[in-house]
Amino acid sequence: MKELKILYLYPDILELYGDFGNIQVLRYRLEQRGIQATIIPYSIGDTPPNFSDYDLVFAGGGADQEQEILAQDLIQYKENMKEAVQNGVFFLLICGAYQLFGKYYKGVEGNLIPGLGIFDYYTEALADRKKRCIGNIVINTKLNGKETKIIGFENHGGQTFDIHTPFGDVLFGNGNKFGDHKEGFFLDNVIATYLHGPLLSKNPELADYIIQYCLHRKYQEDVVLEPLNDEFENKAREQLLNRFLHS
Repeated sequence: MKELKILYLYPDILELYGDFGNIQVLRYRLEQRGIQATIIPYSIGDTPPNFSDYDLVFAGGGADQEQEILAQDLIQYKENMKEAVQNGVFFLLICGAYQLFGKYYKGVEGNLIPGLGIFDYYTEALADRKKRCIGNIVINTKLNGKETKIIGFENHGGQTFDIHTPFGDVLFGNGNKFGDHKEGFFLDNVIATYLHGPLLSKNPELADYIIQYCLHRKYQEDVVLEPLNDEFENKAREQLLNRFLHS
C-alpha cells in the first residue's frame, strides 16, 4: 500500500478558520484511493522533526500573538526546513504560516517578528486595525499547465510585499494586499496563501494536485489518480463562482 506522511505543524495553535479541514480533506481523498495517510502532529515541546522525512508539511493560520510565540520555536528548524524545501518536500502554508516563512512580519504597533527568511517576501500590518483584507476571494492559477479557479476566504491585516512567483491572479477579492492583482506565493512544491475556508474543501482539484505531486516525488513513477465523485463539490463551486464573479 502506498503511503504519504504529513507533518501537521502546531495543530493546537494554528487552527484559525477551520484550517484543520485541509488535513481532513487530504486524508479522505487519499484513503478513498487506498493510500495510507499518516498524519504526525508537531507542537512546542514535542520531539524535533526532520522535515525531509515527510512528503507534505502543513501549517495553518494564527493571529499576531501566536506568530510571535511560534517564530521563537520555528527558528531552530530554519536550516532543516530550507533543506526540505530544496529536497522537494511539499509545503502548504496558510495565512500566519505564510507570513512566518518570509523575512519578517511587522505588527500594528510596529513590533517586528523575525521570519524564517526561507523566502524573500515580507509582511507589514496597517496601523489602522479596522483595515483588513476580508471576504471571499477567487484567484486564477495554473496547476500542471491547466488554468484553475481557486476559491477561498481571506481575513488579514498584514500586507505582503516582494512576491515574484504568486499563487495566482486575483479575480475577486484583495490578495496579498489591498487591491492587489496577485495572491499568495507558489513554487512547484510550495503553496503559501491567505485563503482560509478551509482551502482544500472548496478546491478538490488543488488537493489532488498536491497529492499527485507528493506521490510522484516519493515513488518516482507517473501517477494517475483514480477520479473521485466530486459532483457535490463542483456544483457548490459553480454556485460560488457565479455569485462572486457575475454579481
